[in-house]
Amino acid sequence: MNTWVRIAAGVFVCALSLGLARSQNPLPWMDKRLSPDQRAELLIGQMTLDEKIALIHGGTDYQGPESPVPPDSLGGAGWVPGNRRLGIPDLQMTDGRSGIANTGHLGRYATALPSPLMAAASWDLGVAYDFGALIGKEARDLGFNVSLGGTANLVREPRNGRNFECLSEDPILVGKMLGRILQGTQSEGVIGNINRYALNDEETGRTTANVIIDERSMRETDLLAFEIAIRESDVGTVMCSYNQVNGVYACESDYLLHDVLKNAWGFQGWVLTDWGANHSAVKAARAGLDQEMPTGKYFDALKAAAQSGELPMSRLNDMAHRILRTMFAFGAFDNPPAPHPVDPFAGAEVAQRVAERGIVLLKNAGNALPLDVSALRSIAVIGSHADVGVLSGWGSNKVDAAGGNPVPESRMMWHRSSPLKSIRGRAPRLDIRYDPGADADAAAKLAAGADVAIVFVHQHTSEGDDAPDLSLPDKQDLLVSAVAAANRRTVVVLETGGPVTMPWIDSVSAALEAWYPGIRGAQAITAVLFGDVVPSGKLPVTFPRSEADLPRAPVPPAQSGALGLRYSEGVKVGYKWFDAERKKPLFPFGFGLSYCSFYYSGLRVAPAETSAVTFTVTNAGRYAATEIAQVYVSLPAAAEPKRLVAWGTVHLAPGASGALTLPVDRLSLSIFNVERHAWELMPGEYTFYAGGSSADTPLHAAVQLAASSSPEPRAGGLGQRE
Repeated sequence: MNTWVRIAAGVFVCALSLGLARSQNPLPWMDKRLSPDQRAELLIGQMTLDEKIALIHGGTDYQGPESPVPPDSLGGAGWVPGNRRLGIPDLQMTDGRSGIANTGHLGRYATALPSPLMAAASWDLGVAYDFGALIGKEARDLGFNVSLGGTANLVREPRNGRNFECLSEDPILVGKMLGRILQGTQSEGVIGNINRYALNDEETGRTTANVIIDERSMRETDLLAFEIAIRESDVGTVMCSYNQVNGVYACESDYLLHDVLKNAWGFQGWVLTDWGANHSAVKAARAGLDQEMPTGKYFDALKAAAQSGELPMSRLNDMAHRILRTMFAFGAFDNPPAPHPVDPFAGAEVAQRVAERGIVLLKNAGNALPLDVSALRSIAVIGSHADVGVLSGWGSNKVDAAGGNPVPESRMMWHRSSPLKSIRGRAPRLDIRYDPGADADAAAKLAAGADVAIVFVHQHTSEGDDAPDLSLPDKQDLLVSAVAAANRRTVVVLETGGPVTMPWIDSVSAALEAWYPGIRGAQAITAVLFGDVVPSGKLPVTFPRSEADLPRAPVPPAQSGALGLRYSEGVKVGYKWFDAERKKPLFPFGFGLSYCSFYYSGLRVAPAETSAVTFTVTNAGRYAATEIAQVYVSLPAAAEPKRLVAWGTVHLAPGASGALTLPVDRLSLSIFNVERHAWELMPGEYTFYAGGSSADTPLHAAVQLAASSSPEPRAGGLGQRE
C-alpha cells in the first residue's frame, strides 16, 4: 500500500470514528453555531492537565529534519499531536515563504515562487495576495494546516543572509504587503504565521546576539511592520525569534509578548518559538509564550509548575485557549485538509506574474532595452549557469527544484528555468551563444563578436550566514567589466538576495535586478528584456554605493555571541538613514525605471482623520505601462526623516493620464511617545511629496495638522499576567 493510500485510509478511519463518537456522545465544542472562543472554552473544560501540556509543545519524538519522523507527522517543519478522545486534530506545520519548503513525506515538490523580496518589489497588494494564496493552497493540498511563513523583519542590515525572505526596509511597505500575503494564505483555510518577532535582522550570532535599541525606535521601525501586518491579516500565530532584545530573549520578553503583542495590539492567536528558541519554562510562559517548538524541552516542566501554583492554571488555560480558538477559527476541526500531491508547475503562472512585476530596471542608457529582434543578428549570453537555470536562496526557505538541481555539483539551488533557452525561444532566428563566464577573457571574446552581450551575475545568500560584504562573489565584477570593455552594449541581469555594489555600473548600457525569480524566472526575465512586459518594479530596499555608507560595520562572526548589536541609527533605517546623513545611494528606495517616462501634476492634500492625497500621473511613453506612484511626508520635527506613507499603482495607455487618490492614515504620520505610551500626531506643518521614488518627488504641498493622541492599553488586556 503506497503512502497516499495509507494516509487516505487513515483519514477515513479517523473521520468515521469521530463521526460515530459524535453520533453516540456528541461533543458540544463541535457545534459550529458557537464562536471559536466559546468552543475553545467548552473543550478546555474537558481537558486533563496532561492533555493541556501535550498541546503547548511539539511532538516529543520529533527532533527536526535529521531525526526519524513520528508516524502521525507529515514530516514538515513541525508537528503537535492531536487528541483522539476529544477530537482535536494534529497541528501539521510547514515552512512557506518562497513556496512550500518542507513538503513532507507525502509530496516531493511544490511551486518555487520568487523570493518575498521580489514580490515586495512589485509594490502590488493584489500580487501579494495571490502570492500568499498559492502558498496556502499548496500547504493545504499537502495536508498542512499551519504555514510558517511571513517575515516582518526589516532589511535593516543589507548583508543579512535572510534578506531575500524579507520584504523591505520600510515598516509600512512590509506591513501592508505582508498583511495581504497572510490574508491570501489564510483564505485557503490554513493558519498563517508572522515571524521572527522581533528584531532578528542579522544571522551572525542570531541565537545569542543582544539587540540594543530604544523603545521609540523599536516601535516605529521593526515593531510597526509587525503591528500593521497583524492588524490587517488577523494572523493566527506569531513566532518569537532567537535573539535577545535589550538583554532579554525574545521568547521570554514580557515587553514584546505581553505588553505590546497581546495587550497593546490585542493579538488573540498563539505565540510559538522559533525552533529551539526557548530558554525557560515558567518565565517564558508567564511572559506570554504559548507553545514551544519543536519539542517540550522546557515546557514539559510546566505540569509540575501548574500543580504547585508557580504557573497559574489560568495562564495554562489561556495558552491552550489561544491555540484551540485559532484552530476553530481557521477550520482545523471542521474542514481538515485532504492530502494529495502538488503539481509544482500548476502555480507557474502566478510565479511568473510575480517575477514580471518584481523585476526592477536599474539602468537603460540610450534605450538599450527592450531588445529589438529585427535589428539584431547575435546575442552572447554569459555567466551564472544561465544555460540551465536561475538561482534560489538557501535555508529553511529553500524550495526544492522540480526535477532536481540542474547544477548538481553546486552548493547552491538552481531552478530549471533556463534564460538561454528562453531567449533562444523568443528570438529563434538570431545567433545566440553561451559562455559560462568562468574565464573573463573567453567571455569577453564571445561578447566582442555579438551585437548584444547579456551577463547574468549572482549573489548566493542563506539562512545561518550573513554575506561578508556587498560585492558579487567569484570575481563576477571583473567579468562584467571585461565584457563591457569588449561590447559597449552590455546588459547585466542580477540574481541576488538583496542589495549589492556595482563598480561597473557606469560602463554597462542596462541593468536588471531579477532577485531570486522562481520556477519561471527565465521566462519573466526574457519578457522584460524583449519588451513583452514593460518593467514596473520598484526597489523595496536602498542599494548603497559603498559599505562605508552603512550605519554599522559587520559583526565579526567569532565574536558575535559576546557582542551587542547596538542599533544607534534609531528610526533612521534604510533610506531614512541616507537622507538624514546626506549620503547619495547607488539606487534609492522606491527607484525603478520603465520603458516609458511618467509626469506628475496637480497635488492636493485634504487633511482629515484620514488624509487624502490626490495627484495625476501621465504616461509620456509609447508603451502601455504601469507606474507605482509614491507619497512621502516630512513631519514637523526638524530632525525627523522623510517617510513613506502611501503608494498606488496606475496602468496607463501611451499618452494617457490617470488621477490617484491615496488615503494616509494617522498612524503613518505619528510618532510613538514613550512617556505617554501613545501614538501621537504632533501639531504643525506636514509636507507631502509625490513622485516615482524616495529621491524623485517633483510634487510637494504643505498642510497644517492638529495634534491627536491614541494611548495604548496598559494592564488588564488580552494576555494578562497573573
